[in-house]
Amino acid sequence: MKKLFVIALALLSLVSCHKQPALQTEHTDWAYNATIYELNTRQFTEEGTFAAAEAELPTLKALGVDIIWVMPIQPIGKLTRKGTLGSYYSIIDYCDFNPEFGTRADFESFVKKAHELDMYVILDWVANHTAPDSEWTKNEGWHYRDSLGNLMVQYDWTDISKLNYDNQDMRAAMKKAMRWWMEEIGIDGFRCDVAMEVPTDFWEDTFADLRKDFPGMFTLAEAEVPEHCLKAFDMYYGWEFHHIMNSVAQGKKTVEDMWSYFAKADTMFVDKAIRMNFTSNHDENSWNGTEFERMGQASKTMAALTYFVPGMPLIYTGQEYANNHRLQFFEKDCIERNHADEFQMYQELNALRKANAALWSPELGGKMVRIDNDNDKIFSAYRQVEMNDGSLNTVIGIFNMSAQEEQVVLKMGELAGNYTCICGIPVTVGEEDKISLKPWEWLIYYK
Repeated sequence: MKKLFVIALALLSLVSCHKQPALQTEHTDWAYNATIYELNTRQFTEEGTFAAAEAELPTLKALGVDIIWVMPIQPIGKLTRKGTLGSYYSIIDYCDFNPEFGTRADFESFVKKAHELDMYVILDWVANHTAPDSEWTKNEGWHYRDSLGNLMVQYDWTDISKLNYDNQDMRAAMKKAMRWWMEEIGIDGFRCDVAMEVPTDFWEDTFADLRKDFPGMFTLAEAEVPEHCLKAFDMYYGWEFHHIMNSVAQGKKTVEDMWSYFAKADTMFVDKAIRMNFTSNHDENSWNGTEFERMGQASKTMAALTYFVPGMPLIYTGQEYANNHRLQFFEKDCIERNHADEFQMYQELNALRKANAALWSPELGGKMVRIDNDNDKIFSAYRQVEMNDGSLNTVIGIFNMSAQEEQVVLKMGELAGNYTCICGIPVTVGEEDKISLKPWEWLIYYK
């Protein structure tokens, strides 16, 4: 542990002495240079408890994590339960704690420790449905029912019952439950499950009300809906970009497809909208495979890309240990803690993000501008922002998006000059810079 903190301190010495850009901000201050970590409590440790997860918080701090998104921790329904332990997303009581993980006091201790480490905790909130044996199902009109009066499910989620947002009493109860977690437990916000299935006006009304008392609240939508980011949510899921990264890694899409996506996204979402960039999450890992299965040798390249492109990077439970195991969703199934270099990679990327305002989330971060080159396999761009002391912070990213060694001439123009590589080595960039990149090699320079 001491070694981790020494490394963390050394990396943090990269942090720029410049202050942040002097711009009007739209989000809580701590979100702009943050990295978010999705915590799967059940699978994170052998014990699978809040107490065991709390003991790991200093390690996550040393990794460079700022926001901990905790997957749902309420009691799980038993009626039509899937598997032995059931799905986190089949909630029987919104204001209680799953005894599998521990007690209320245990979770409050977890949140307190996170705050002492200058980390923030957001709770995965399941507003679209409850467990079929929830007490809420006894309230008339709170759930959708078929013509025979049976509770209704969605997709193949046979362990849930869909809520009816035409019912104002149910809406009020949902808002009250969310407020309880902010007031009584002291969490810092919410990640909202299948947010597109819940009326946008509910999110807008609820968050506007909560922000009156908790102006620093942070909200993440599991959706890619532009209107969500107008009033309700700070951040949205970059699902489309994630799928493009998978396809590029598999040779099914190209660098041009990436640039087409960014051009489209820039016109769809307001400037303040933060995209969450990720190579894995609980859905991808359990149902579609680990990043190594989907991305192969490109997994590290795509992880680095999530830090370079505009947005906020996500680390899913176990990625820092190169977990190469599909975690069972309804059973106890602990992550693999492999002795790989992923921990140091993420640590360095987190330090780089914090040190360079050009990489911060909108609207403080720099716009991503394409760097022309002569090789269509190479993704090359820069991000630049003027600091409030008049200096420029510039970060250049060069990514070989192929499984072959590639030669490329980069037309740097006015970007030419002296930089530092993420590895700490000084680099001189010419106006027309010719370099060779190994398969899936990536370079990031900053000054």
